[in-house]
Amino acid sequence: MQRICFVLQVKKDRLEEYKERHKKVWPEMRDALRDTGWHNYSLFLRDDGMLVGYVETPDFQKALDGMAGLEVNARWQREMRDFFEDAQGRDADRQMAPLEPVFFLE
Repeated sequence: MQRICFVLQVKKDRLEEYKERHKKVWPEMRDALRDTGWHNYSLFLRDDGMLVGYVETPDFQKALDGMAGLEVNARWQREMRDFFEDAQGRDADRQMAPLEPVFFLE
């Protein structure tokens, strides 16, 4: 099982709405994440907009690719795109670059 951590930047003026949207993640989106190998998926948001994501998955690239092929993910990404800082205009799921793991307490 891979443990993946990544960082994204949420626009400061969208923080409250971003949090509200995540209180109501669509059931079909939750199912799609589970079905494509996303386990213990968690998001943490700092008041300056730094978003830290954590997920456990057998294969992160396969999990990303699995979601990329789903209509529900395309809809979700379209709705969430404007919440994120990204000079290249990419969807959040295309910005997820895993951080290097350096320590795990087993």
